[in-house]
Order: sequence, then C-alpha cells, then structure tokens
Amino acid sequence: MIFNIYLTNLLKAFSLALELTDGGLSRHHWRTAMVADRIGGQIGLAQGPRQNLLYAALLHDIGAASRWDEKNSLYSHKPITDLYWHAEEGYRLLVDSPLFKALAKPIRHHHDRWDGSSPSGLAGKDLPLAARIINLADTFEVLINDGRYILDQREDILAAIVRHSGSQFDPDLVEALGEAAYKDSFWFDLATPHYFDHFFHSLQSHGQVRLNIDGLLGAAEIFATIVDRTSRFTATHSRTVAAVASFLAGVKGYSDTETKIMRVAGLLHDLGKLTVPNQILEKPGKLTPREFTVIKQHAYYTHRILTQVDGFELIAEWAAFHHETLDGTGYPFRIPPANLRLGCRIVAVADVYAALREDRPYRPSMPLSDVEKIMLDMAAARRLDADIVHTLFAAGDTVEEILPGTCPA
Repeated sequence: MIFNIYLTNLLKAFSLALELTDGGLSRHHWRTAMVADRIGGQIGLAQGPRQNLLYAALLHDIGAASRWDEKNSLYSHKPITDLYWHAEEGYRLLVDSPLFKALAKPIRHHHDRWDGSSPSGLAGKDLPLAARIINLADTFEVLINDGRYILDQREDILAAIVRHSGSQFDPDLVEALGEAAYKDSFWFDLATPHYFDHFFHSLQSHGQVRLNIDGLLGAAEIFATIVDRTSRFTATHSRTVAAVASFLAGVKGYSDTETKIMRVAGLLHDLGKLTVPNQILEKPGKLTPREFTVIKQHAYYTHRILTQVDGFELIAEWAAFHHETLDGTGYPFRIPPANLRLGCRIVAVADVYAALREDRPYRPSMPLSDVEKIMLDMAAARRLDADIVHTLFAAGDTVEEILPGTCPA
C-alpha cells in the first residue's frame, strides 16, 4: 500500500508533537521553519537544499521532546546549561533513518556558533549551511514576545541578532534576515496563526513524497522512541502495544498491509503523551484530579496531530481511541459503542495488556494470571471488548514471545 502524502504535511504534524505542553500547542518549530525558509529564499537557496532546510527546521529540537523541563527552557529566555545535548540526541535519532538521515547533520549542529567556540570545534562555512540558518531562525523565534505587538518588537529583535553577528551567527545570513524582515508582512505572517495553513500549502510545491507502509513504519518507530523515553517505566510501551495489536489484527483476519497499519497506530497511540510532564508520568503515588485530567488529554492530542496528515484518518482513529470504552464512558471523545471500530478496540486491549505487564511507578509489573483476571473483569464491565480479550489469552505464550522483551514471566 502506498501513502500519497506530502512529507511536509507529515513533518508539520510531527513537529507539533515535539512542542506539546500541558497548556496545549506552541508553534516554535513552525515559526522557526517559516523564518528559515524566508532566509533560504533570500539567499537564493536551490529547491532541494531549501526543502531539506525546511524539514530540518521542523524537527530541529526532536532530541529534547522527551525531557519536559529542558524542552520548555529551549522556548524561553531562561539560561540553559547545555545547548548541545539535545542536538546530539536529535542526530542519533535520525542518522540511521532512510527517510530522515539527511536532516541529522544540520540538526546536530544547529546550535554551533559561527566563531567555532562550540564543542564540535567547527567554525564558519565548515558548519552546514542549513545548521547556520536554523541557528539564526531558532534564536530569532525565541525572541518573539507573543504578548507584545509584533512591529513594536522589530528593532529590539533585529538589534539583538546583529549584536551576535560574526560570533554566534553567519554575518551574511544576518544580513539576509534583515533584508527579509524589512517588509512589514514578514512580521505580520509570524504573528498570524491562520497564516501557517497558507505557508504549508505553498510549500507543497516541494513535491509529493510517496511513502509505502514500511517507510511509514520507520518514521513511527522514531516517534515511538521519543514518547517512550518520557518515563523510565515505559521504555518499550509503544512497541509492546504495536506488537500485540498487530498480532491480534492478524488473528482477526486483517491483511498483511492492514496489520502493518495497525502497528503504526500502536507505535503512535501515545504521541499526545508528550503533553504530560515527566513528573506526572513518574509520580509514585495516586494522581490528583488535576493530574489525571492532564493525563487524559494525551489521547485528544494524538488524534488532533495525526488527523492533520492526509491519508491518516484510519491510523488516527485506531491510535487515539484507545481509552474509549464499550459502555460509552471512555475519554476523551465518549465515542458511542456502535461507532467504536474493531481496530480501536484492538489497540485498547493491547494498551491495557502492555500497561499491566510493565512496571509502573506506583506498582511492579503484574504476573500474567493477574493480568488475565483484571482484563476479563474489564471486559465483563464493558470497558474492553470481551471477544478480543478472550482471543488474546487464548493465544497463550504466542503473545509473550513477540513482545520486545521487558515483560516478566
């Protein structure tokens, strides 16, 4: 099966996942990408390099997404002790990816200074051009104060950038940014949320990338890794859910391609969990009502992010409805049982199974016999699909053999 989607559209959605907060969605990566693209256009960057610049800008802080406090510090004016660890982590996440490996080096160096005083020791034009542009665009975006009229900030922001020309930034790129920022419309575009749709639509001229299901699985694996790093208790959770869900899909007669789509849904089902602070995910005691509401929003954001990608409607549904229930009281959408498709029910069963078989901060992993009893009780209460639960445990050791390897005997 081929997914005829724009890679820009896919990365637009994934970049939002990188900046989820408990207050909703920020737009740091989107605005950084807009500024970077304007600089690229100003210097006459060719279409191919300009396309890769955009993609790298959309993912430039991918290495920070799993660490809540550090991620928030990057988008504020707070001092940061180490700007480079997340850039290196982003490089490691992407360097072996067939789809994203061209972005790894620019992301690795996107905080390196023009004067060579960064740990890499690279200086001047030895630094990748895309990295130099993203460094400038990233800093520029962080200087924007959303609580202040945008044109009132122009002189202060540009003056702050110019002060670091020749030390932190490439002087030629600073000049190009100044030329692009001469237009009032440059600033109004950055301050207008609705402009993003126009911006990304205009960039579809970069070309439509045809992704087969295996290419999509590779991208999903990267983001599953990011999500599962949010807590030391979920090191393989997304992969466990993906393995169990795709196994159950196969037993239920899904085709090979459909079982791979189910695996993608399993890998991405907790994408919205990047909106949950690490301290809540790792809290050893009972959650407060407020903390539980923060937890509940993760499925909502999984759905909202994935539905932005053309052709992802089914994946978004299977992934995001894993906390909906057959009694209609699940969250966050309260889907009527008649509208809760089999794929959603499969992911729900796989998610509960994985969670019970893994350590959690408030309890150790449960033995298989206890897991079976709990899940059968949930099925009897119409919290889970009884047929799928029975199918799961009828498979016996077969399910355990396909798990990533962290669940105890």
